[in-house]
Amino acid sequence: MGDTGPTGPVMDRDEVDRALARLGAEHEAIETSLLALQDHAGRRLLEGAELTGVTAERWSAAEASITLLWAYFDAYTGALRTAREIRSRRRWSSREDLVELTELLRGEAVTVAGSAAATAPAPDGRPGRLNERYTLASLVERMNQLYATSLDMVVAADAVWSALPARIDLLAAELRRTRELAHSVGVRPGEHPAGDDLERITRTLTRLREQVVSDPLAFWTPAQGSSAPGGGRPDTTVYDREARALEEVRREIEAVLAVRQDAEQRIVRLRDVLSRADRTLAEARTARGEVLAKIAATEVPVVGGPPIVLQEQLAAAAEYRRHAQWHRLSPLLESLEEKAEDELLRARESLTAVTAPLAVRAELRGRLDAYKAKMARLGHAEDPELAEKYEKARRMLWSAPCDLRVAEQAVLRYQRAAAELLATAPRVPGQAGPVDRTGPGA
Repeated sequence: MGDTGPTGPVMDRDEVDRALARLGAEHEAIETSLLALQDHAGRRLLEGAELTGVTAERWSAAEASITLLWAYFDAYTGALRTAREIRSRRRWSSREDLVELTELLRGEAVTVAGSAAATAPAPDGRPGRLNERYTLASLVERMNQLYATSLDMVVAADAVWSALPARIDLLAAELRRTRELAHSVGVRPGEHPAGDDLERITRTLTRLREQVVSDPLAFWTPAQGSSAPGGGRPDTTVYDREARALEEVRREIEAVLAVRQDAEQRIVRLRDVLSRADRTLAEARTARGEVLAKIAATEVPVVGGPPIVLQEQLAAAAEYRRHAQWHRLSPLLESLEEKAEDELLRARESLTAVTAPLAVRAELRGRLDAYKAKMARLGHAEDPELAEKYEKARRMLWSAPCDLRVAEQAVLRYQRAAAELLATAPRVPGQAGPVDRTGPGA
């Protein structure tokens, strides 16, 4: 066993030289890191900013930590310098030198005196004392802890400042362009929902930028499970929401612009659709009178009048166009286009319903004439019973008013008589077969 002292076995010269080399490399690395932190753009911004909220609290603690870091580094530098001086006294260090070096390199030989030592809690969480004693190894560990927490705060604030204000400014510029465009088409606050949305987005972005500049850490989301300084990302939730809202407003403004460009054509098309609906309704009213006069015992639906409300709305649309009230014209045209198509469909359905009895009568007439022609081709045109049934059916179908139910029965009787005649008549070679009971045949 070698000699021992208060801190354990006394180090030999080789151990001392290796320890001094390692401590010198650590000293150089720590100094490089501290200078980089001192020159970090985020730290300079924090020093010059008017901070609020969580950032103000954390920067106050970080400033104290950085001050303490330099105090620790100075103490570390002094202890390393003293150790080097002792080792350089003689080429072969004496036992007294080695004992002193062992105490300095391994023992709690470094004292951080004054208020600096009391500015931060000790590693175990207890409040710092006025004077703290450390080994060089524990002092390095303590500096690493303070450096990591300080750098984390600086990097996080700098990341938020690098990401969000510039994006907010770009969005604000887009917002200004959108507001100018909205104003040109009459979309203003209090007059159009999109105008109100633009005002709200403007207020939110202004407030957001102020908050980001004064309290960047309020917009920082640390990475889960990461201990690396600056692990995380800027929280863009509010920014993203307002960007989406602005995009929606911009699409609405573009829709209003599209209305301005093709408003005249759309109004002309609307006039045409409503005019066709009016003409169709007029035709249905005329047809209804004809049906009532020509068809008996039939329920004929009543034909409604032209849609006065739609004509009034069309006139209002024309007024909006003349006065360049595009934001009012846009929703009105969309509503009118849908209602006008519905009105034209209603008019066509009304005409179809009114003229249905005339269509039935025309079908019965066609069927009767087709059977008569068929029987004539087959040589039965002069059959007296068949001729009598034909004349009876024809008088019913060509007289006014026509009872469709009675007329249809007369046509069916003629068809049956024709079928019976063909079934009992002798078959002539080359002559067509009996007529069917459901259609006029070829």
